[in-house]
Amino acid sequence: MAERIAGPEIERLIQLLARLPGLGPRSARRAALHLIRKREELLGPLAEAMRVAKERIVTCPVCGNVDTADPCSICADPRRDASLIVVVETVGDLWALERAGVLNARYHVLGGALSPLDGIGPDDLNIATLVGRVAEGGVKEAILAVNATVDGQTTAHYITELLSPYDVKCTRLAHGVPVGGELDYLDEGTLAAALRSRTDL
Repeated sequence: MAERIAGPEIERLIQLLARLPGLGPRSARRAALHLIRKREELLGPLAEAMRVAKERIVTCPVCGNVDTADPCSICADPRRDASLIVVVETVGDLWALERAGVLNARYHVLGGALSPLDGIGPDDLNIATLVGRVAEGGVKEAILAVNATVDGQTTAHYITELLSPYDVKCTRLAHGVPVGGELDYLDEGTLAAALRSRTDL
């Protein structure tokens, strides 16, 4: 049994860091040591930033994004095309699409995907708010930018059915060969989706 090599405060810091995605116990120890070595430059400002974030971050009641403003800066931006809603599973997906900078649309964060095996049903997701937004009128297209998984596709089909009574076009992201991808390295499912979604040149 390994003996404790640091005080309980440092051990707690390591344990909390290890809970972050992509950080295991070793990486958490390295990160903790780096923060401790750079106490004045990093640890203090990081602790203060986390305290402020905890106090000020809210979930947008309109779209489900996280921000320090209510509604979020995307929903409050009058330059956004309110007739186009991009439906995503997570805030991380929203941020990824924003980094791409292709659309100037509004978003809707579901908070996950339908997964009967995991006990996640429609009431566990932010679906009713989406239907309410569409029912208010003005939305012409809902882009279902969910993950290309069984749960993601199930969620997309479910939402399409719910939105069918409204005058809104439901589309989904194309699936297939990524930009710069080589066919030899792609799995069979991706190749099959690319062939089914082929377009004219």
